Amino acid sequence: QVQFVESGGGLVQPGGSLSLSCVASGASGSLFSTYSMSWYRQAPGKERELVASISSPSGRLNYAESVQGRFTISRDNAKNTVYLQMNSLKSEDTAVYYCNRRFTAFAWGQGTQVTVSS
Repeated sequence: QVQFVESGGGLVQPGGSLSLSCVASGASGSLFSTYSMSWYRQAPGKERELVASISSPSGRLNYAESVQGRFTISRDNAKNTVYLQMNSLKSEDTAVYYCNRRFTAFAWGQGTQVTVSS
């Protein structure tokens, strides 16, 4: 079973930046590279929402309209890792961020808390 460990969250002021990482275990590097991967987030009292995706094998990137132009998703298959660079953060970006395989999710990890506040 593939497991994900997210990290890199924290408290940041509006306009600041954070870089999130997600390491997948339980899958070989070659298998991980075949997964389309996504970042999701869940704010208090709200449903989990899709933030960004990177497809395999095309590498096509997709973003939620709310983060377009501010967030960048990337991956390093040699490290079984997916990244999310978040710039120009807003208070509404406050949430727990998760990564998972797109379309057919594995079990969810613990996520990493991102809090944007002055």
